[in-house]
Amino acid sequence: MSIADLRQNYDKDILLETSIDPNPFVQFQRWFDQAAKEGGLEPNAMTVSTVNTQGKPSSRICLLKDFDENGFVFFTNYESAKGQNIAQNPYVSLLFFWMVQQRQVHIIGRAEKISESESTAYFKSRPLGSQIGAWASKQSQEISREELETRYQQYEKQFAQDVPKPDNWGGYRVVPESIEFWQGRPSRLHDRLKFIRQSNGEWHLVRLSP
Repeated sequence: MSIADLRQNYDKDILLETSIDPNPFVQFQRWFDQAAKEGGLEPNAMTVSTVNTQGKPSSRICLLKDFDENGFVFFTNYESAKGQNIAQNPYVSLLFFWMVQQRQVHIIGRAEKISESESTAYFKSRPLGSQIGAWASKQSQEISREELETRYQQYEKQFAQDVPKPDNWGGYRVVPESIEFWQGRPSRLHDRLKFIRQSNGEWHLVRLSP
């Protein structure tokens, strides 16, 4: 079978203006909970896309670690490629794809650093190996496997008792300007309902052609 012949008919659910919650965060919670309950590896996995000053985009999978009506939070090395891109252009795209439910959620907004205390609290909740790994990894920089493992061993010895949060590591909160909910439908007539934040903070709902 050729790649061109690979296709899936989406027929599990529908999404109508009469059924979607008027609050996009409530709707996101509803879909997220369903994705977590019904299976699928890491429902909090999302594609984070950034753009540098030359207009070149980059995408990678990150894990959502918190969300509320203030935005969506993930953590990274601030000196990584994504961190440098965000410093140059704070607008990012987040994309969740839940294949089991045949759904996507696409979020566009501005990324802002969360407080140092919030970042430290989350860092301390991580497994010990992940804490040490944050020190060992020069994220996005060239490195050999041998050097990476050597650095890990060095920091493992250095921080035998307590691992402090690196200064260049922390969280971003993406404050959304739009949130689109996509539900797969037969014949590619998918449902696309998009919330757009207005200047007064209210959300305006529109349907997009699939």
